[in-house]
Amino acid sequence: MSRHGQIRIIAGKWRGRRLPVPNEPGLRPTTDRVRETLFNWLSDDIADRACLDLFAGSGALGFEAASRGAATVTMIERARRVVGHLRKWVDILGADNIRIVHADALQWLAKMSDTNFDLVFIDPPFQANLHAKALNKLMLSGMLKPGALVYVETEQRAEAPFWDNRFSLVKEKAMGGITARLLRFVAHA
Repeated sequence: MSRHGQIRIIAGKWRGRRLPVPNEPGLRPTTDRVRETLFNWLSDDIADRACLDLFAGSGALGFEAASRGAATVTMIERARRVVGHLRKWVDILGADNIRIVHADALQWLAKMSDTNFDLVFIDPPFQANLHAKALNKLMLSGMLKPGALVYVETEQRAEAPFWDNRFSLVKEKAMGGITARLLRFVAHA
């Protein structure tokens, strides 16, 4: 167990299941309150969708999406120990719809273009200021299906990430020191 304790899956087939969070620098699991808000926003946009969790960390967002019926969830994580932890929980849960990829998210985005996603989570370690870089690489990647949703979580005091007219802001909410934004991919530039 760690100083972070556990995450609790809020709804779906693994509802109430608690997963320990490894003690890893920069690992900051999305809180229950923020996840509840996000998944309320997404209530009709999860089932049978292809999801990408770019900075998987604790796996809170990816496991929640899989629990709620996502067709596939691809989790990208660069910390080897955290990848091992995520793979262990995929095995324990029998989550055959989750794929764990050991890679740097930005490098992975630059190399991949043959996969398309309906829903993407961008929730990197805050200190690294990676949200803007990830959103930009995602815009250029060709991985987003038309109408795809992109969730971006930042520190409340952080500057909002730039997005161009290929995205529209669907929802935005500040809570508990973070700002949650949900964007919709509207077109290729």
